[in-house]
Amino acid sequence: MIGYYVHHQGRGHLHRAVCLARYLRTPVTGLSSLPRPAEWSGAWIRLPMDDGLASEVGDPRAHGRLHWVPRHHAGLRTRMSILADWIERSAPSLLVSDVSVEVAAFARLMGVPVVVAAMRGERADPAHRLAYDVADALLAPWPESTREPGWPEEWYAKTEHTGAFSRYDERPRHPGAVPADHEAVVMLGAGGSGVSDADLQRAAEATPTWNWTVLGRKTWTDDPWPLLCGASVLVSHAGQNAIAECAAARTPTLVIPQHRPHDEQHATGRALAAAGLAVVRDSWPEPDEWPALLTGVRRMGGDRWRRWAPGDGAERGAAFLDRLAEDLPGPAPGWKDSASSGPMGSSAGGDGVCAPL
Repeated sequence: MIGYYVHHQGRGHLHRAVCLARYLRTPVTGLSSLPRPAEWSGAWIRLPMDDGLASEVGDPRAHGRLHWVPRHHAGLRTRMSILADWIERSAPSLLVSDVSVEVAAFARLMGVPVVVAAMRGERADPAHRLAYDVADALLAPWPESTREPGWPEEWYAKTEHTGAFSRYDERPRHPGAVPADHEAVVMLGAGGSGVSDADLQRAAEATPTWNWTVLGRKTWTDDPWPLLCGASVLVSHAGQNAIAECAAARTPTLVIPQHRPHDEQHATGRALAAAGLAVVRDSWPEPDEWPALLTGVRRMGGDRWRRWAPGDGAERGAAFLDRLAEDLPGPAPGWKDSASSGPMGSSAGGDGVCAPL
């Protein structure tokens, strides 16, 4: 059994979990504050929220050592109790955390091997170092040729680079999706874009020969795939999932990273720019820059996206998790779990430790 923790912020974590679960041979249980997605075929355990304003709770960061453990928070207490109960009942071979430092550390404290979904950006803070250090493996949804700079060597040594993957990897380009010459599709993130309606309006007015479609604000579709494939240029933030979808569509893309904790999106933008996979701007362009910018992006073409998202990243990630679930060692031969030996956890004196046979 594999447990898969899915963070509730945004939808990228959920999309990754669904993609991987589709290929896993090992039974998988989802653990999340999000409702069970329709595409999820395994068990799903709904966890209570542990949110709140940092100013309203006591020491949520545990003196800077963790990210979110507010004192006396009923939601936090209950969700960890549910997680502990599930681990006790299911004895999972592996737990994937995408992403929570606290869930990763908690599972490891219960003796469960942990895989942490790696994130780009500044991860040298004590909390991230804890999660990445205790993890048995890191799962990085980007190619090894664009590995994140500055990591300790021990992190690189246990990282599986799968390449980017998305919910569209198995879908062919939409039959009617012949890229238009002047079709721009803008993807705004669920976590806040920093792009105003006025910004969009000025960009459209500066490019009167272009047709603009904005996804993520007033225009929403459950299946944007035809739009992604039919665009001549995509304008996207630099979230992992959004970039994976741009790459799957093989559509030339202008990437404008948004401000996120730990500089995550700007780190992704730097990796894309260094690899020559997209045009990257650190901020929203001025109106007079748009005509030449869109023309230049369109001329790049989209075939180079294959280096970022080869199309089999989810299969590779799932195969890696299956191998870990099978290969990571359990209790050493000759040892027994003293929890079953008596009411105090040990038949030899109740000290609650494992004892040799």
